[in-house]
Amino acid sequence: MSELNLLVVIGSTRPGRIGPTVAEWFVDAAKAHGGFQVSVADLAEEDLPLFDEPHHPRMRNYQNDHTKRWSEKVDAADAIVFVIPEYNYGLGAAFKNALDYLHHEWNYKPASVVSYGGVSAGTRSAMALTGAAYALRLFLVPAAVNIPFVHSLVHDGQFQPNDVTTAAATTMLDELARVAPVMRPLRNA
Repeated sequence: MSELNLLVVIGSTRPGRIGPTVAEWFVDAAKAHGGFQVSVADLAEEDLPLFDEPHHPRMRNYQNDHTKRWSEKVDAADAIVFVIPEYNYGLGAAFKNALDYLHHEWNYKPASVVSYGGVSAGTRSAMALTGAAYALRLFLVPAAVNIPFVHSLVHDGQFQPNDVTTAAATTMLDELARVAPVMRPLRNA
């Protein structure tokens, strides 16, 4: 079987964010896992203003170049991992906006979350994603990575996972590798 295209989306855009540091670790873990061709979409670099398309995303009648680029990236993915923090018990605005730009591109794709934060490990943002995922026919696998007290695991600018975090990443990647090939025909139907 050919390698699966795994898109890792960095969902935080604020200055001083730790998302890219966590994502760098996860991308390395995914590459080491094998079976995935890994690409990264950093929402801070995607240049997606507040949703500005004149047509509903279900129509796929995109007028703006930034939407067309975003659509191509998401459409090419066989599986998606969102690296997201928690903002006030929920999803960050830039991340939710990026989800809302598209519809069909998310359909019938397995996805999961690497959430991070303080004591709650960003899990409330992961839970907030379930409603949007349901509407987008995006299938969240049960295996996820939740990182509490994330700043305590960053040393010299590098995320240093503990054994629990490393094991969770392996379990998640195993699950995505198992589910993605099965869901591919659903997208092509």
